[in-house]
Amino acid sequence: MSAMARLKPKHFLWEVEGRVAKIRLDRPERKNPLTFDSYAELRDTFRDLVYADDVDAVVFLPNGGNFCSGGDVHDIIGPLVRMDMKQLLAFTRMTGDFVKAMLNCGKPIISAVDGVAVGAGAIIAMASDIRIATPEAKTAFLFTRVGLAGCDMGACAILPRIIGQGRAAELLYTGRTMSAAEGERWGFYNRLVDAAALEADALDMAARIVSGPTFAHGITKTQLNQEWSMGLDQAIEAEAQAQAICMQTGDFERAYKAFVAKEKPVFEGN
Repeated sequence: MSAMARLKPKHFLWEVEGRVAKIRLDRPERKNPLTFDSYAELRDTFRDLVYADDVDAVVFLPNGGNFCSGGDVHDIIGPLVRMDMKQLLAFTRMTGDFVKAMLNCGKPIISAVDGVAVGAGAIIAMASDIRIATPEAKTAFLFTRVGLAGCDMGACAILPRIIGQGRAAELLYTGRTMSAAEGERWGFYNRLVDAAALEADALDMAARIVSGPTFAHGITKTQLNQEWSMGLDQAIEAEAQAQAICMQTGDFERAYKAFVAKEKPVFEGN
C-alpha cells in the first residue's frame, strides 16, 4: 500500500483532507482545459490510487467557476492534426486509459460541476460514480463539433447506461449542450445545488462515504463496473462471492456488535 496525501502533481491541484482527495484542474483563465501532460498525470494518479491507503474517495471540483473545457485547442487539437496514425492511436488509447483508471481505482469518485463541462470534461463527470451540479452547469459531448465521432473515451458505452440510448444518441450525434435541468431529469446529475453550496455538498457526500465500510465500497464499485458485461446468473454469483468476502471483514463484525449495543458503528475499512 502507499500514501498519496503528499502527492505534488505538476499539472493539476491535489489536496487530501480527511481521507478525501480533492482535484481541481488548474487553468481557470481557459476554463481548465486538459493537455497531453495533465491527461497522462491524471491517468497515472488514478492508477496509483488502487494502492493508496490514505485516500478512500475522490472529488473533482471546479476552479474559477468552471469544471473543464475539454482538450486544449492549441496544446492538443493543433498537434493532433499533424500526427500519423500510430501517434494518434497512442493518444486515444492514453485518454481511454485515464477513464479505465477512474473506473478501476477502487475509490468512489464524485464530480462537482459548475460552468462548462464539455468534451473530456463531460467524460470525467460521466466516468465518476456520483455527479452533482449547479443550475448553471453546461455539459456537452461535443466531439462531432470538431469532426470526430461521439464514441470517445467510453462515451458510447457509459452514457447510454446513465441517461438511456436515445438521449445519449442525441447528445453524441449533435454535440449540443445538455442543460443542468435536463441532466438532473435524465439521471446524469444526482442533484442540483447552488454554486455557493456546491463544494461543501460534494465534500459532505464524500465524507459520508468514507465514514462507511470503505473496503466494501471498493467491492461495490468493482461490481457496478464489472456487471455491465455479465448475464444475470453471472452477476448474482459474482455478488454472492463479493458479499461473502465482505462478511469476513472486521467492519461486518463491528456493525453487528454496534447493532447489538444500540450504537453507531465505527468502520475502519478492513
